[in-house]
Amino acid sequence: MFKVLQDWVRRYFSDEEAVVLALLLILGFAAILTLGGMLAPVLAGLVLAFLMQGLVNQLERLHLHEQAAVWLVYVLFIGLLAVGLLVLLPLLWQQLITLFNELPRMLGEWQSLLLVLPERYPHLVTDEQVLQAIEAARGEIGKFGQWALTFSLSSLPLLVNIMIYLVLVPILVFFFLKDRQLIGGWLGGYLPRRRRLMTQVWVEMNRQIANYIRGKVIEIVICGGVTYVAFLWLGLNYAALLALLVGLSVVVPYIGAVVVTVPVALIALFQWGWSDQFIYLMVVYGVIQALDGNVLVPLLFSEAVSLHPVAIICAVLLFGGLWGFWGVFFAIPLATLCKALLDAWPRPESLPPPAPV
Repeated sequence: MFKVLQDWVRRYFSDEEAVVLALLLILGFAAILTLGGMLAPVLAGLVLAFLMQGLVNQLERLHLHEQAAVWLVYVLFIGLLAVGLLVLLPLLWQQLITLFNELPRMLGEWQSLLLVLPERYPHLVTDEQVLQAIEAARGEIGKFGQWALTFSLSSLPLLVNIMIYLVLVPILVFFFLKDRQLIGGWLGGYLPRRRRLMTQVWVEMNRQIANYIRGKVIEIVICGGVTYVAFLWLGLNYAALLALLVGLSVVVPYIGAVVVTVPVALIALFQWGWSDQFIYLMVVYGVIQALDGNVLVPLLFSEAVSLHPVAIICAVLLFGGLWGFWGVFFAIPLATLCKALLDAWPRPESLPPPAPV
């Protein structure tokens, strides 16, 4: 057994560069798992700077000076952040409070609808099943109320953390954009001079992951914005809150669109019942989802990530379990990183045969 393990290590880790890359990956994942909470502002600033670097490069191709491009993109970022904090956040908070206050009334309407089911479909639904469903819904709403109370009592540390993020993250984004070459050169000084494997993996990552993350952010903004305008035009309650859910649903492939359909349909049903307005809303919502999947996604992701759907679902489950929402958001980029490593890793047939012992 030891001889087999020794031969395997000699075949796949006989290259010095492969060993260094493996150690860097292990240390990087260990640092994120153990120090991710403390380094969260740094990681957030790094990701945002990485997203905006594409726009900086585009402006530089238009013969704009590097520092001018950085300042222009940074001012645009601060402007969008101010709009989100001063306009979108109060609107979302107001609609969330209104929805929380309306939950008892919605539960009462839902209970009256459920009580009719045993009379109409006695062979499919019984009174005991309806009562169990009502009790379960009341229990979940009670848990939600307890969570809201706990959240309000412990909101002071959360507000302090938010203020830290609002101050530190924009500063870090600016320096990551402004001094990216200086920071990259400093980090490169600690890497081996011969780094063909690392360069190959980085080129593949930058080509696919950068396009994916930027495209996904654009998709979230477009889907959320179009959905908000459509819901507002149709007069649906909590349009901003539901549009936010629809925009974030594109993060989870194959599942997000199905899951977010439930609150959209329920709120529309509570507001209008089985009416023509409800049908119009669902048709418009279906058209938005169809255009997103068949038009917007192919346009944004022209260089498709060549991953099997099973691999994508496994990546979402694995990284989502490790890092929550951000793990789900970066599941496909991380899976692409794993695929790039497997493709670039030295194969046994490409290595010289081991020396005779």
